[in-house]
Formats: sequence, C-alpha cells, structure tokens
Amino acid sequence: MAPELTMKQTGFTKPAVTLPSRAYVTFLAGNGDYVKGVVGLAKGLRKAKSAYPLVVACLPDVPEEHRQILDSQGCIVRVIEPVYPPENQTQFAMAYYVINYSKLRIWEFVEYSKMIYLDGDIQVFDNIDHLFDLQDGHFYAVMDCFCEKTWSHTQQYNIGYCQQCPDKVKWPAEMGNPPSLYFNAGMFVYEPSLSTYEDLLTTVKTTPPTPFAEQDFLNMYFRDIYKPIPMGYNLVLANLWRHPENVELEKVKVVHYCAAGSKPWRYTGIEENMQREDIKMLVQKWRDIYDDESLDYKKPTVAADGEPGLVNMEPFIAALSEAGAVQYVTAPSAA
Repeated sequence: MAPELTMKQTGFTKPAVTLPSRAYVTFLAGNGDYVKGVVGLAKGLRKAKSAYPLVVACLPDVPEEHRQILDSQGCIVRVIEPVYPPENQTQFAMAYYVINYSKLRIWEFVEYSKMIYLDGDIQVFDNIDHLFDLQDGHFYAVMDCFCEKTWSHTQQYNIGYCQQCPDKVKWPAEMGNPPSLYFNAGMFVYEPSLSTYEDLLTTVKTTPPTPFAEQDFLNMYFRDIYKPIPMGYNLVLANLWRHPENVELEKVKVVHYCAAGSKPWRYTGIEENMQREDIKMLVQKWRDIYDDESLDYKKPTVAADGEPGLVNMEPFIAALSEAGAVQYVTAPSAA
C-alpha cells in the first residue's frame, strides 16, 4: 500500500527575514503560445497565496519578448540548454515530447533545497505549499491513467487494466506481477542535487527513448523512491470521464489541462469531451485567473529614503500556518 501522506503543522512565532530555499519550477520551449499557460500559472500561484517563487526553465529558443513577459509577472527566468535522448526510431506519443528531456536540467537548481515541478498547462487553484514539508528522500507525484488512446501501445491499455481502478479489470495472473506504479510527470515534488543531475544525464544517454519520453524515463529512474500523492494534486482531465468515481472536484487543488482541446488559452470546445460542463467550468476558472489584472505581479515598493519598503509577510505566514493534515487517498498496491 502507498504510505499515508501526513503533514507537519507549520507555524511562525515571528516572520522570518528570508523564506526557506524552496520554489516552484516549470519548463518553457519555443516561441508558441505556451507562455500564456506559464503566465496563468504564475497568477494562479499568486491567487493561492503561495509563499514561494516560480522559476521558469527556458530553452534558448524562447523569445526575449516572452522572457520579459515572464519577468514582469514575477517569474525567475533561467535559460537552460536542451537535452536530447539517443537517436532511434521511437514514435513518441506526441512529436513534441522529445524536447521534454530538457526538463532534466532542473535537478541542477541546487540553490533550492526542494522544488515542485508543474507543467505549463497546469493551474493551481488552492495553496499546496505544504507539499514542501513532505519527507525528504522520496519522489512524490500523482499516479497516471492508462485509459486514453495515447496508451494504446501498452499492455495495460490493451487488456483494459488501469492503476486508477485495479479491481475493475484485474492484471492477469499468467502475466506475473502488475507493472510498477506509474506517475504523471506533469507535477512532482523533488530535491535538486548535482549528483542526481549528473547521473540523470549519464543514464539518459544510454537509455533508449520510449513513447512517453522523459515521463517514462523518470518513472524508470525514480521507481524505487516514488510515493503516490492524491489525485487532487494533479487532476489529469481524462479522469473526469474515465474514473469519475475517484474525482472529488470540489477538493481538487491542481488541474492539468492535458486532454486534447483543453488548453484554456486555445479552447474552442469542438474536440471530444470538451463540451462537458465540468470541462467548461474548469476552463473558465483558468481564464478568470489569467484575465484578473489584480493578480499581476507588483514589484516591492521603495521607501522615500531609497530603501526597499516593508513587505507584508502576513499572506506568506497564513499560507504556511494553515497547512494542516492532507486528506489521504489510498493508492492501490503494486503487488
């Protein structure tokens, strides 16, 4: 069984001068419209009163104009070099997945003791800062769903088995033990480390690419220290129609707009499942945050004597102090 997710109550007797070395991090490549997703994420974290900054790991092909937009939204922009897997004839589930191996560079951000990675098509609707207090030494993420057609190359899909409902279609005994628990790499909690970073880059050079690119690679690499966390920390939209019995929408803190046609900044509603009322509601929630000018970053004020003005620490302290026990969702056993 998955371990129980418990949190320590965090409180301050007085505001600290500096906050712990923690940050959220996302990844951006190219000159497309994904920058809108990252802006929306930055504003969502601000609305949720997160105490920690958003670092954006940008490839060199991100235009200067987009970097300035991110800077204006309070993001910390870090330019990274691409990481490429070994060349072979693998057909990726999505052609652009190949560039996602560059996400491995975020393990080099060792000025932070712990980070929470979030894809650019994710929105945070409630404060999740308490995840930084999870026990060190593990890799935390939400289990994925195997039911969409993008999984059609797998045994799981072909026999109808999904770890989200392992009792619905059981793994055939003649096939041995079920596969190891598999996470969605759109959101995860990890600890930067130069030794891990160097080993990741060394290992990826000798690991043949597979259809889900860096997600498959990270699942292989962190298999022994992976611990599942509840679905509400990374709701992949397909779960709304594949596993509605597992979704408590009112308790969801993080939504992952990865279903075809669900990107809020591109949404038209014409793709399959995109006219569902829950989808339309979640798209509108994202848009409301993106369009809210009151959530734009405001630089700290400067006092008349030229010294920085006092920063109001109350939202930070409140966000940290309110982090209590997280409702634990039991994950299925891999055995």
